[in-house]
Amino acid sequence: MATAESIVRADEPLDLSFSDAELEAHRDHITSFITDQVDAAGVDTVVMGLSGGIDSTLVSHLAVEALGRDAVHGLVMPSEANRADNMSDAERVANDLLGIEYDVIEINPLVDAFLDAYPDAEGDQLAVGNLRVRCRAVLNYLAGNHEQALVLGTGNRSEALVGYYTKYGDGAVDCHPIAPLYKQQVRQLAKHVGVPDDLAEKTASAEMWAGQTDADEMGMDYDTLDSILALHVDGGVPAAATADHVGVPTDAVETVREMHESSAHKRAMPPGPDPLY
Repeated sequence: MATAESIVRADEPLDLSFSDAELEAHRDHITSFITDQVDAAGVDTVVMGLSGGIDSTLVSHLAVEALGRDAVHGLVMPSEANRADNMSDAERVANDLLGIEYDVIEINPLVDAFLDAYPDAEGDQLAVGNLRVRCRAVLNYLAGNHEQALVLGTGNRSEALVGYYTKYGDGAVDCHPIAPLYKQQVRQLAKHVGVPDDLAEKTASAEMWAGQTDADEMGMDYDTLDSILALHVDGGVPAAATADHVGVPTDAVETVREMHESSAHKRAMPPGPDPLY
């Protein structure tokens, strides 16, 4: 895990901002997508986890715009790894900003039950962190099945391209409404639809364990990651030219490329052998 001093920050990150017209187009596109997904599933409501972070905050706002507040059910699922202010922000989004129904479900007892069943994993920070995320996914689907609701995900383009999510955890959903957006654009669209600045600009964390931040885990901030992804991974600009353009070491670009390639399995269905006949 990177330290604050070792986190790579681009000297000249790309500005991936949308125009006002583009923001409205994306807003309409995403709300229409949510409506279409609900209609295609033959359901009337959606369930989603609320973390207090910008991704879930934006998705919940757009879901309410698309379906109405009575059709959106939030689950706030704290554990010992969560900062209290994040859980307060999650309830603030549900209560004060959106007025949606939500439940608070502590996941520590579930995590403890798994570790009692398989104590060898006790103390394995990554394995237990992923377990916390997967427990939330199970609860999302328990509620979704019970309520005959679609499970909305909160994954964005930046996370998907480098595999920064838990397989069968926060990646286990029925759809990802903000999947086309880089993190920079998530923040911009969130402000555009009325999310307060303090929520839109807060430090991103998957909160798989106490004190974790996305930048620490990835070794760079999102503006830098987005710049490399847009130019090198999505845009095909060579590594050296990308590094020179945004002002980062070439090895930082190569690291992002390696993250993208090594996480390909997360973006595909589980493989099986080709049929013999």
